[in-house]
Order: sequence, then C-alpha cells, then structure tokens
Amino acid sequence: MHLLELAAIFLLSAIILVPLFQRLKLGAVLGYLAAGMLLGPWGLGVVQDAENTLGFAEFGVALLLFLVGLELEPARLWSIRRLVFGLGRHRSPSRL
Repeated sequence: MHLLELAAIFLLSAIILVPLFQRLKLGAVLGYLAAGMLLGPWGLGVVQDAENTLGFAEFGVALLLFLVGLELEPARLWSIRRLVFGLGRHRSPSRL
C-alpha cells in the first residue's frame, strides 16, 4: 500500500472517529488511538505491515507534541509547576 493511500485511510478514519469520541466526551486523542487500533494489524487488518507506517507514526507524534506546545500557557505551567515537575501535592496523613 502506497503512502498516499495509507494517509488517506488514516485521515478518513480520524475524520469519522474523532468527532464521535468528542461527542461522547472522551476526547480527540482517544479517537485517534481508536482509529489506529482499528486499522492496525490486530484490528481490522487494513494496515498489515507496521514497519512501513513507522515513519508516518513518528511524524504524527511530532505534530502532537507541537500541538501540546502551542496549547501550553507559560503562566498556567508556572502555577502548576510543583504538580508537574515535583512530587505532586503534599497531603496530610489524615486526608489519606
């Protein structure tokens, strides 16, 4: 299967599944994961050779990280810095 056909299949499945998952209040990322699992060799088997799609998947991960970087606000990151970079919120033993 050529790269253009593969890209069209992945795009079509994402166009169908992502809005469905968002309507169910599950999020877009779970829709993309479900599309990948559905099309993969252990799902419907549309994509049999996972090695050929590895570059395509790496490109998708790079785009996902770029999107996360765009949506991250420095002020919000600064306000949750202890939760993100530290050990989390300290709780007293009585609240456990």
